[in-house]
Formats: sequence, C-alpha cells, structure tokens
Amino acid sequence: MKYVTLGKTGLKAAVVSFGGIPIQRSDAANTKAVVDKLEQYGMNYIDTARGYTVSEEYLGAALEGRRDKFILATKSMARDKESMARDIQTSLNNLRTDHIDVYQIHNLPEKQIDQVFGPGGAWEALEEAKVAGKVGHLGVTAHSADALAKMVELHGDKIETVMFPYNIVENQGVETLQKAKALGIATIAMKPLAGGNLEDWELALKYIAASGLMDISIPGMGSPEEVDRNAAAAEHFGPLTQEDLDKCEAIRKELGTQFCRRCGYCAPCPNGIDIPQNFLMANYARRYGLADWARARYDAMPYHAGSCVQCGACEKRCPYHLPIRDMLMDVAKVFGR
Repeated sequence: MKYVTLGKTGLKAAVVSFGGIPIQRSDAANTKAVVDKLEQYGMNYIDTARGYTVSEEYLGAALEGRRDKFILATKSMARDKESMARDIQTSLNNLRTDHIDVYQIHNLPEKQIDQVFGPGGAWEALEEAKVAGKVGHLGVTAHSADALAKMVELHGDKIETVMFPYNIVENQGVETLQKAKALGIATIAMKPLAGGNLEDWELALKYIAASGLMDISIPGMGSPEEVDRNAAAAEHFGPLTQEDLDKCEAIRKELGTQFCRRCGYCAPCPNGIDIPQNFLMANYARRYGLADWARARYDAMPYHAGSCVQCGACEKRCPYHLPIRDMLMDVAKVFGR
C-alpha cells in the first residue's frame, strides 16, 4: 500500500482508505471483519461521523486493542460551541478512545460558515479540544464548491484537512482544492465512486490517485470483500492511459451531472419514500440491463416514487440541488407506479 503525508497534519495515510457510511447498514461482527481486512492491507485512515448512526459504536468496538494502528477521523453537524463539545465527547466514548486524530465540521453550507467560525461557534470547541489533547487535527467537509472556496479563503490558516466530492464526473472544486494544497491543507476525496454510480471502481480510484489533486480517497466499504477489491485496485495505480481517458469521457457523457450520490441528506421523506433506493433501482433497470431484478426489488419496497406528494422537503436538504421531485416522477414512469 502506498502512503502519503496529509498536508500540514504530518499524518501518513494510505492513498486508498476507509469511508464508514456503509457500516451503519452492518453489524458488529461484520465491522470487525472489515477492520481486520483494513489492518491486513495497511489501509489506515478510517473516516466516520456522528451522523452515521451506529458507525462510531461498531468501529469503536472493532478497534479495541489496535487503535494505534489507525488514523481515526470523525465529524459532526454541530454548528455551535456547546453542541460540538458534546459531540466530541460522544465520539470519544463511542470510539472507545481518548483522542481522535482528525475531527471535522460535517457538510458545512456557505450560509453557516460565519456562525461556525465566529464567537460561540463550533470551531471554538474544536480548538479547545485540540489544546486538551482530545483532538489532533481540525478539518471541514462540504458538498458545495462555493462553501469550500469561502472556507479556504477565509480560514485556510486554521483548517488542516478538507473533504470534498471528487471523481470522474465531479470536478467542481478543482481550483479551490489546488489552493488548499498550496496552503498545506490535506485533501480527501469523498464520493470517489460518485455515490455508487461509477461501476468501474478500479478506474475511478486510479483516476483520483493520478490527479495529483487529492491526497487520499475514502470509498465506503461495508464488507471484507469490498476492502479486498479496493486494496487490489490500489496496487495498479499509475498514469492514466489514453484508453483510461477515453473510458472516463464515455462515463461523463453517459452519467452527466444530474444524479443521486446516495448521501442520504434528503431524508426523511414525510411520505416514507426511500429516495436514494428508488433512484438506485431505476438505474439498475435503465443502465445495467437488470429490469426484472430491479422491478422485483422496487415492488418489494413499502413506498414508491409515485407516492411523492411534491412537498419539496427533500429538495431543500439536497446539497446538490437536484430536482428530486421531477426525478422521482421519472422513476415512477420506469416502473409504472
């Protein structure tokens, strides 16, 4: 496994490391098996979050006795000092550790930046936790290029890591990410597989590694087999060939930019619709030639795209500003309800 230094943190992390979102759909035994594989391959950066339901708890149990072999990162949606201080302590308890290597402000939109970095904001709690030795380094995550740009411009001297979507079909943050690297800020690629929309994971991870823009990528891994797969892909990184570039261009033309990344921020739907799952089944039916398989699973869901009442609550939460209501109607057309 290849390692890189994460900017001014000085931490040495595996170029392909672990994203913890899928762990919330797992159990304690499977999580331990996943961490066993991470240790085996030296994939030493573990990213989780307070918002990933049971992810912190399962990972904390799985890391007992080997905590020092990993760089542990988590994050919180707290925006004020008091709430962030509580979340930091909860994370420490859940992860069964006395320190967290990287603690991040989670999914910060542009309109809340001044609040978070201002007096009484969440950043004050992070800085105090760092002085107390509870947190090693401080970072931010965002889905909006404008938010990322504002944070790096105004607070680049304080920020040590940034996590932002970057993959074959998403490059909206390139300028700011270049600026961040110039400031010594570590760059971490979230959504390396575009929320599961990129089938060729080897090419997707190779693309990020070859960019020179992102220090590491953190694909979500919910099983030991997925760790095997991603570790194997990391063994074949190198410059992109012309064939690779042609494949990337074909993927961009096919996928476009209006697609669900399955981040889950649209939830909960007041009418009970699992929005990302509806989109996923439609993708299987339309793009992968699995119409019968997708229909059976779509029919088994308790609520379908056609149940949308057009309230728009999901669209207000979507960090990618997708026209979710229109997209759900398209799904309903695919399956007839």
